[in-house]
Amino acid sequence: MPVLLVRENGRVRGWPAYVGAVGLGAAALALASLWTSGAWATGIGAAVTAFSGLAAERLQPPRGTGPGGAAGTATGTGADALLRTAAGRIPLLRQVDRPEPAGAHHADGHPADGSRTPAAPPAYIRRDVEPQLRDALRRAGFVLVVGESTAGKSRLAHETARALFPRHAFVRPLGRAALPQALRVAGKRRRAVLWLDDLEEFLGAGGLTTAMLTALSAPAPGRRLVLATMRTQEFRRFDAREESRLTGSDRDAWRTQRDVLRQAEVVRLARHWSPEERRRAAAHGQDPRIRAALRAGDRFGIAEVLAAGPELLAAWHNAWTPGGNPRGAAVVAAAVDCRRAGLRTPVSRDRLRELHRPYLLERGGGDLQPEPFDDAMNWACTAVYATSGLLIGNYTQGYTAFDYLLGAPGLPPVPEHLWQTLVTRVTPTEAYDMGLLAHQEGRPRRAAEALSRARLGGVPGADFLLAITVGDAGRPRRAAADLAGITRRREDRLGPAHPDTLAARHQLAFFTGEAGNPHAAAGRFAALAAHTAAVLGADHPDTLAARHELAYFTGEAGAPAEAARQLARLLADRLRVQGPDDPQVLATRRSLIWYRADEPARTQQQLAELLADAERCLGPGDPHTLAVRSSLAAFAARAGRTAEAAAAWESLVADRTRVMGPDHPHTIYARLEWARALASSDRPEQARTLLTRTLRDARPLLEPGHRHLRLARELLAGLPPAGPHRT
Repeated sequence: MPVLLVRENGRVRGWPAYVGAVGLGAAALALASLWTSGAWATGIGAAVTAFSGLAAERLQPPRGTGPGGAAGTATGTGADALLRTAAGRIPLLRQVDRPEPAGAHHADGHPADGSRTPAAPPAYIRRDVEPQLRDALRRAGFVLVVGESTAGKSRLAHETARALFPRHAFVRPLGRAALPQALRVAGKRRRAVLWLDDLEEFLGAGGLTTAMLTALSAPAPGRRLVLATMRTQEFRRFDAREESRLTGSDRDAWRTQRDVLRQAEVVRLARHWSPEERRRAAAHGQDPRIRAALRAGDRFGIAEVLAAGPELLAAWHNAWTPGGNPRGAAVVAAAVDCRRAGLRTPVSRDRLRELHRPYLLERGGGDLQPEPFDDAMNWACTAVYATSGLLIGNYTQGYTAFDYLLGAPGLPPVPEHLWQTLVTRVTPTEAYDMGLLAHQEGRPRRAAEALSRARLGGVPGADFLLAITVGDAGRPRRAAADLAGITRRREDRLGPAHPDTLAARHQLAFFTGEAGNPHAAAGRFAALAAHTAAVLGADHPDTLAARHELAYFTGEAGAPAEAARQLARLLADRLRVQGPDDPQVLATRRSLIWYRADEPARTQQQLAELLADAERCLGPGDPHTLAVRSSLAAFAARAGRTAEAAAAWESLVADRTRVMGPDHPHTIYARLEWARALASSDRPEQARTLLTRTLRDARPLLEPGHRHLRLARELLAGLPPAGPHRT
C-alpha cells in the first residue's frame, strides 16, 4: 500500500523530513512498523538499532500537540490533520493493509530470528461478534464497537470494514480539531467510512453532534457511514446511573454527548475470548505470539496479551523499587492521571518533567535513587516486545499513557497538585472536558475552576454548566442569579418550549430552593412539570425529574404529607417507565420514606432494604448509596440511638470525603451531623472541636448565609460552656 503519512495545515511530513526534524530513530521504527515493509522497514530498523536508547514512536497515527507548548496545547490548528497517503490523498480501505493506522495496538513485533525488523501483525482471528458487526455495518449509518482496553476493538472493526467496503474512502481525523474537515471530506465522497477510534476524544465542546451525523448520512446504508470504537469505561459514563449523578445539576452537555451515542448501533466485544475463538486462534499456533497469548488467555484476554497490557502494568508497578526506574514510574503516573483528569490530548515532554516531581517525592524522592529524566522517558517509551510503551507518542506530538493502565485496580483519586497545574495551562476546550468530567464525578470545586477557564475562552454552554457547578459547590444564590439571566437569554433565542430553555428553568428552580426559598421553588417546579409534560410528554425523564423536585420542595416548605402523596404517585410512574433498579427510582423511594415517616421500626426496615438495593444496583460508593446511609444515620438520631448515629456519621464523613472530596457541601453536612450526634452523646468538647474546625473550613467555600453555616453556628451556640482546660 502507499506509505501513510499525516497531512497537517497543508504540508505533508515525509520520512526524511520527519526523522531529520525529530532526530529519533525510535520514532522511525514505530512509523515504519506502522506504514512500511520490506526494504523501507529494514533500513529504518537499522537506524533504530543505532538509536536504541531513544523513545519509541507512537504505534498509531499521532494526535497533535506542539513540542514545547502547555499540556495538550497545539502549536498549529490541526484542522487538516487527516490520515493520508504519501501523495496527500485519502486512502481507500483496501490500501490500509495493516491495522495500526486504524488505531489497533501494535502486537509483539519480534520475528523468530530475533532481529529488530518489525514483523507482520498476527493473523486476524475472527471474533464471535463479527457477524453482528457485519449486519450492523450493512444496515446502519453509525456503528460503535464497545469493549475494554486492548480487547481487540480496532482490529475487529478494521478487518470487518475492510472486507465489506474495500473501495470506501478511509477518513480518519487525528484529533477533534480535524473533525469538521473529516466530515467535509467524507461528505463529498460517494463512498466513505468516517473512522473515529476512541470516540470519546471526538465528543464534547467542538465535537461530534447528532446534526453532524444527520448531515453525513447517505441515501443507502453502507454508502457513507461512521465507524467508531470506545472503551467500556468511557461508554459507561453515559448510562442511566451516570445521569443520576447529575441530579440537581445541568445534564445538558452530558445529554448532548449521550444523544450522539444513542444514534449508534452498539456492538459489544468481550475482553475474554470464547472457547470457539480460542479454537480459531489455535489454528495459527505457528505464530509464537499467538501461542503465548493462548497460554495466558485463561487469566487475560488474548488481544490484551498480544498488546502486552498485563506486562506493561507489572513493569510500571515494579519500577518504583529503589534503583529501578522510579522517575519513569512517576512520569507514567502523571501521564495516567492527566487522562483520568479528563485531558484527552497528549502532554509535552517539558510538561511531564514538571508534573512528575510530586509523584516521585510522595514515594520517597532521592531515597529511591531515581534515574535521570531522559533515561526515565526512554524507559517509559520503550516498547515491550516491540508492542507499545507505557507512554505512547514522541517529542514532537507529545505523550499519552497507554490506555490499559487507566483501568488498573486501586488507583487513588487524581491528586490536587496535578489538577491545579493542569487547569491553569490547558486550552478552553480541554478545560471544558475536564470540568464536565469533574462535575460528573461530584467534584464541584474542581469543575468550577475548569469551567471558568472554558467560559472565558468562549466555549459554548460553559456558562450554563459553570452556573450549575457553582451552585453545587455551595453558592446557590450566585447560581440562581446567573441562571436567571441564562434562562431569559434562552427564552429569547430559542423560545419557551425549547428543551434547553426547559433545562435552564429546571436548574433555576432548583437553586432558588437551595438558596432558602422552598415555596418559590415549589411554585416554579409546579409550572415546569406541567409545561414539560406538554412539550416532552408525561413519561419523559425531565418531566419525572421536575415532579420529583416539586415534591421535595413541597416537603421542605412545610407540607410533608402532601410531599409524600406526590412521591407515591411519582414512584408508581417511575417503576412503570424506568424499572425498579433505576437510580432515580431509588432516589424517589428514599424521599418517600423520609416524608412519609412511618413508625420508627418500619422506617428502619424500609431504609435497610433500600440500602441493600442501592449497594446491589449502584455500588457502595455511589452518591445515591451514601445518601441512603445519611437517612439511616438521621433516623437513628431521631430514635435516640445517639452512639449509633455518631458512628454512622463518622463513617459517612470518611466515605464522602473519599468519593466527593472534603469541600463538597454533602461532606460538610455530614461533619455537622456527626458533631450534633457527638453533642447528644454527652461528648460536647469533641463536638465543639469538630464544629469549630468545620466552620473554619466551610466559611471560605460556602456563600454567606448558607444553611450549613447557619447550622454550624446554631450547634455551637447550643453547646454547654467549655469546661476548664485539661492537660
